[in-house]
Amino acid sequence: MEDEELEEEEYTLQEEGKEYTPQEEEEEEVPTPDPCPLTEEVLKEGLSLLSKTDNGLAHAYVKFEAKSKDLTDISLLKCFIHLRYVDLSDNKLQDLSPLNSLTHLLWLKVDGNLLTGACMQELPYLQVISFAHNHIKAIEGITHPRLVNLSLKGNKIQTALGLGHGQLFSLQILELRGNKLESTAGLNLPKLKSLYLAQNTIQKLEGLEGLEQLTTLHLRDNKLETLDGFCSSMKCLQYLNLRNNGISNLQEVEKLQVLPMLQALVLLDNPCSDESSYRLEVLVLLPHLQRLDKELVEEDEWADANEIRQKRREEEKPVPSKPHTHFGVPAEKVHDERH
Repeated sequence: MEDEELEEEEYTLQEEGKEYTPQEEEEEEVPTPDPCPLTEEVLKEGLSLLSKTDNGLAHAYVKFEAKSKDLTDISLLKCFIHLRYVDLSDNKLQDLSPLNSLTHLLWLKVDGNLLTGACMQELPYLQVISFAHNHIKAIEGITHPRLVNLSLKGNKIQTALGLGHGQLFSLQILELRGNKLESTAGLNLPKLKSLYLAQNTIQKLEGLEGLEQLTTLHLRDNKLETLDGFCSSMKCLQYLNLRNNGISNLQEVEKLQVLPMLQALVLLDNPCSDESSYRLEVLVLLPHLQRLDKELVEEDEWADANEIRQKRREEEKPVPSKPHTHFGVPAEKVHDERH
């Protein structure tokens, strides 16, 4: 993987200039906002991108943006059935049902609202949704067949069970950072390529066997103490971030040998990374790694790791046993003399 891709995938605790802490949101209750419906004036200001309709006989606006307007009601959007791109971030929405009639919708962003659920009527062409930083606890009802990119980061989701069930067979990118997940169970998404689970409370890795096309997995800032749960069916996984978990035994790293394509691994801020021979031991266990903790593996490191690995293999070879003797005479000779 390229350096730029790794840097982009490596999360920090900062986002858009402010620190996000799930504990602060946990204490908040969903407020009841004063009514503020979408008006025709705000509607006109937000419409843009004139485009031909499907039949090619007319034109219609296909983009709408109304950010930070304190909106609580978007009923006026029902009639704008040709909209393809909608951004309603940083409002006070609790209901998205008026969007159910927008059957041409391709892209939807509703970050920073007051949504407690992500359930919507199935939209046949919807490819990208962002529900970031709402108050969502359950994720049932996301069934859009062409959905490729789904963000649910910064919510209150405790389980991924209910996500998928054969409905999200096109999903490639799933963002669940900053929730309350304790397990990875339920992530049976066969087309998934990038999975972001940082800043949860995950203690168990389970149900990962169906992620056969996954290339990137972020598990930074969780509660993992063991690395059980990885399996050989994850044959495309190249980048794995386990930073700031509770992995204390370096032998847990041996369990990652089932990942044939693993090229980049991040283990910083785990107890095991404080050991003096940490880096060398990881390279001994994972001979195919190209990058460890964002640093390329140097040739001399490879040589040292290969030497230690070879030496240990030789030490593990069984010592050939000597032929059994009978009073100093080889057993086979005694056998021959008796016959």
